[in-house]
Amino acid sequence: MEAARILFGEHGFHGTGMAQIADASGIRVGQIYRDFESKEDIIAAMVAIDLSDFLDEAVLARAITVGDRQRVRRWVLDLMIRKQQPNDSTLLPEILAEASRNPRVAAIMREGDQRIRRHVAAALAILAPRAESERARCVEELMMTLMMGGCSRRMALVEGDWPFLEGCMARFLDQQIAWLTAHDDGAAAADHADA
Repeated sequence: MEAARILFGEHGFHGTGMAQIADASGIRVGQIYRDFESKEDIIAAMVAIDLSDFLDEAVLARAITVGDRQRVRRWVLDLMIRKQQPNDSTLLPEILAEASRNPRVAAIMREGDQRIRRHVAAALAILAPRAESERARCVEELMMTLMMGGCSRRMALVEGDWPFLEGCMARFLDQQIAWLTAHDDGAAAADHADA
């Protein structure tokens, strides 16, 4: 998979053949086909591994279990920007382009998006537990968009001011949480007044 990752990044998905992957990895083509039926299967395996590393689901699960809002916030910030290194995004444009023309790769990307979205929703439920569902969905969508935009930004500006961008993202996240919790407080006060 690592050989394929490098070759896909250098030559593109269509410009890389199984024979090239075999040569670069030192594994015979027949063995590769025993493990992976196609290049799409290699991409599916890469996306699964990358998502597990990227999401760090155990960290979020522990923070949710103990109700550690600061750790949940840190997890969200990591997801949005800190975990993204400039070399992480090398293969992303190739996979996205392939997803636009290959239904199997598109399905892999949709599954990944849904998995990320579930975790973001769980994090927001801790950060703003009584948020109105439409507002929470809005913030969730903005966070997902910023996460993908952060990848694109790193590709476009290799020499970008990442600490400044992290600070901007942290302020944005805090503003969104404040917006959700301000509504929480208003709704709670209205509920209390109705009682």
